[in-house]
Amino acid sequence: MFKHDKKLLGDVKVDRPNPQFAVLMQEQLGGGNGELKAALQYISQSFRVKDEAIKDLFLDIGAEELSHMEMVAQTINLLNGHQVDYNTTQAGEIQTHVLSGLSPVLINSSGAPWTADYVTVTGDIVADLLSNIASEQRAKVVYEYLYRQINDKYVRNTIDFLLNREEAHNALFREALNRVKDTASNKDFGVTQDSKLYFDLSTPGRFFNNPDPTPVSFEAPSKQH
Repeated sequence: MFKHDKKLLGDVKVDRPNPQFAVLMQEQLGGGNGELKAALQYISQSFRVKDEAIKDLFLDIGAEELSHMEMVAQTINLLNGHQVDYNTTQAGEIQTHVLSGLSPVLINSSGAPWTADYVTVTGDIVADLLSNIASEQRAKVVYEYLYRQINDKYVRNTIDFLLNREEAHNALFREALNRVKDTASNKDFGVTQDSKLYFDLSTPGRFFNNPDPTPVSFEAPSKQH
């Protein structure tokens, strides 16, 4: 069961309308590394998780990602302003101005529709956690690119908040992975000689020795040196 709180997770403002940047923000609404993808991925993965703590973590973060989606949509609304005018978007999707009346629909910055193909669910807790760690890292990178392309201090504040929340999720998923690193698909990780070979198949040379695989482990950022 979900309960909607009308108060946004974080304040959303803009200095002035900027329809072109609204196009860029669409990537984090309906794109392959966006908030809807993250929310549905973590919630979908939770359906079969037997570990009560990790199941709860997936649901908590999935629910928060829905609140991030709401913040992104509100940012897009404010950036689009009130005037339908496709000429204000020199690049990227123009559907906002010709199909949806400025509503932030589920498309990416190029106008491609959101698809469930973005969502990864394997049923293997280790594989899903590794996928989630990568998803959070990619989302963080997209927000970093967006941050560099806008000077609006209020939009930057929103992006900075969302970027740092992605980092929090990343750290939590890494902590969860440490709890289960010797289970699921990691149980037989690196036990044969085939896993200890390096095939040098490219030039100009070899820069790595034969691998000596060990179970994947990530330290929490606070414990790193």
